[in-house]
Amino acid sequence: MKTDDLITMLARGAGPVEPPEDGRRLALGLPLAAVLAVALVAAVLGLIPPVLWPASATGVKMAYAGALAFSGLWLLRRLGRPGASVVLPLAVIGGVLGIAAMVGLADALAVPEAARGMQLMGKSASRCPTAIVLLSLPALAVCLFAARALAPVHRARAGAAAGLAAGALAAAAYGLACDEGALVFITVWYSLGMLIATGIGALVGPQALRW
Repeated sequence: MKTDDLITMLARGAGPVEPPEDGRRLALGLPLAAVLAVALVAAVLGLIPPVLWPASATGVKMAYAGALAFSGLWLLRRLGRPGASVVLPLAVIGGVLGIAAMVGLADALAVPEAARGMQLMGKSASRCPTAIVLLSLPALAVCLFAARALAPVHRARAGAAAGLAAGALAAAAYGLACDEGALVFITVWYSLGMLIATGIGALVGPQALRW
């Protein structure tokens, strides 16, 4: 039998390709975690009306958090496949954080020095990171559960990627209730909440992802 004929015969009986197990878990779990986060935000803090979104920089918050959520999930799936390169997702994460830092600094420098403290602290600096971390916990559980279908060699790094994705999803949900519009506030306090969630993921990853 010729090689081409053998390949054709095998392909006929191959059947449809099943989606990756981690992809199915994420597709089912993350929307539920997102809905839960938004529901908690709505019940406890109340959502800001869409008419106030421009003044509250809601679009900026969604773009920032969304980019990091996507990049965190991308990094998590790469870390779950031994030998896969993580250079590109790490570069995207670094680029997003770098752009956010520059935008936040420019925003701070654009106001008089006397007003910079208010720009930075706003009315809810102490609440923002805490809320993001608490809201991230269901999504972190989903991401770690999905990663168990993979084969992460560096479990702490995979846990950190899961924490970043979960923290970013939580930041997006929190942004729907946050009326702070200063970009420096978003850069500092939203980033801090996501950083803490990343650290929690790194801490629990080695145990949660044990083979």
